[in-house]
Amino acid sequence: MRTGKISPLMVLVMLAVGSARAADCPAWSPAQARQEMLALHDRLDRWNHAYRVSGQSPVDDAVYDQAKQRLAQWATCFPAQAPTPLAHLADAGGAASSPVAQTGLAKLPDAAALAAWMLQRDGHDLWVQPKADGVAVTLLYMDGQLRQATSRGDGLHGSDWLAKAQLIEAIPKQLSHAPARVVLQGELYWRLPGHVQADEGGANARSAVAGALARDVLDADTAAQIGLFVWDWPSGPAGMEARLAGLRAMGLTDSVTYTHAVTSLDQVQRWREQWYRQAMPFAADGTVVRQGHRPPATSWRAAPPEWAVAWKYPAASALAQVLAVDFTVGRSGRITPVLELEPVQLDDHRVQRVSVGSLKRWQELDIRPGDQVEVVLAGLTIPRLRSVVWRTQQRAPVSPPDQRQHGPLSCWQLTAGCEQQFRARLVWLGGRQGLQLEGLGEDTWQALIDAGLVHDLLDWMRLTPAQLATVPGLGRVRATTIAHVFSTARERPYPRWLRALGLPDGVANEMSDWQAMSARVASDWEALDGIGAGRANQLVAFFHCAQVRSQAVRLHAEGVQGF
Repeated sequence: MRTGKISPLMVLVMLAVGSARAADCPAWSPAQARQEMLALHDRLDRWNHAYRVSGQSPVDDAVYDQAKQRLAQWATCFPAQAPTPLAHLADAGGAASSPVAQTGLAKLPDAAALAAWMLQRDGHDLWVQPKADGVAVTLLYMDGQLRQATSRGDGLHGSDWLAKAQLIEAIPKQLSHAPARVVLQGELYWRLPGHVQADEGGANARSAVAGALARDVLDADTAAQIGLFVWDWPSGPAGMEARLAGLRAMGLTDSVTYTHAVTSLDQVQRWREQWYRQAMPFAADGTVVRQGHRPPATSWRAAPPEWAVAWKYPAASALAQVLAVDFTVGRSGRITPVLELEPVQLDDHRVQRVSVGSLKRWQELDIRPGDQVEVVLAGLTIPRLRSVVWRTQQRAPVSPPDQRQHGPLSCWQLTAGCEQQFRARLVWLGGRQGLQLEGLGEDTWQALIDAGLVHDLLDWMRLTPAQLATVPGLGRVRATTIAHVFSTARERPYPRWLRALGLPDGVANEMSDWQAMSARVASDWEALDGIGAGRANQLVAFFHCAQVRSQAVRLHAEGVQGF
């Protein structure tokens, strides 16, 4: 058996991780650190009680785990202020002694870390399994009869689950072809036939099992939903092949089916991807890589060992700290709060920003910097804010834009407070919805604004190549190209110009003369198919807006057809 010495590569990795953790410590005073950690500790305590006693799951399993990790991280940053004890959060109150310590697993962050771990062992005698997402159990059999079932607890002591284990059909009550004393460790999981982890995530399967086992009475229907995956035989033969043969002989075939020899990272990744993308009978939140030979079980401790590690799947939901609250103002004056987040990984997406949706929702949620929010992927691609997990105790001030200054007819010039909406009008005007000006994106418009060349919505129409060439980053050739694009805008048809100014597409195609359209009253608009009273009033307001009329006068002077 190889115990593996710490290599120079691993030393560098650990130093880098340590530095990152130090850099991630909040900039709190001792008093605030104590206040914030107590608040999170109390929240975790309530979740833990609901999770283990009432059979409820107030938050997603992944968020619960991440919250515990966050508290542990803060405790390393502020050890003197950390609340004590923390142990009861992990169900450490059981009175039953486990026959073998439940070690837990160190969780590696990525493929590179796993490759380094495997390199220490020369890729020799390594085995991969899915990391079933349930609750750990230790089973003791004497002379083939089930004598003890113990929860993980603190690794050494846990809850006595024997009475409930007798009701769970998936747990063998008697082992055939078994030695006189057998200790098995595994996962009690919630049966999910055809479950695809990539599509459905953890489905709170762990909470379902934990809740069932926490109830005073385990009914037959619920017990039938619980399965068993044995991932180790601590008291078994020294080598993995012999252990698997023994497990097969005892009827524990799932362990054999889901345990495979590997010699390279590529092989691990292939199994990991298969278990993530294809149907499985249970939720799996990652993969486990084990050495076949490991120390005797009598030497195991309630701490992650060196001979087995976990590489978890990207979370389907993530706990993220809010770094800042930004507000974007769109062309129509809609204010959208956007949260700047401490980066989190969701599937293959690195999420740093998420929209709150509306100013009203932000006001209802009262999200401030320092708050912790739950982020999920909508349709597996778009990050979405699901909930506020908890709020920082000291509330940071946030000043949103004044709603009274923004609306569908505001900000046609670059004035104080109008910077975002004015830029959004330019982007819309030049985009595919408007004039389709090639090569003009948000960055270019911002560069023209920063250079002082565009103050009004239509200032760009008379810019010369020489003026454009003075804009940092454009250059003479591109300046000439942009000037040509600007000059051709006058040739765009009248309906496209109306859409560029913000008039709805369907209405823009109805007429081809500004004077006739601006003379219409609400009843004239309502006579058209598909236009109700509300939209008719919006159209009247658009054509009677002084700012819009000013743009029309300018377009007429520029010779644009229809104005």
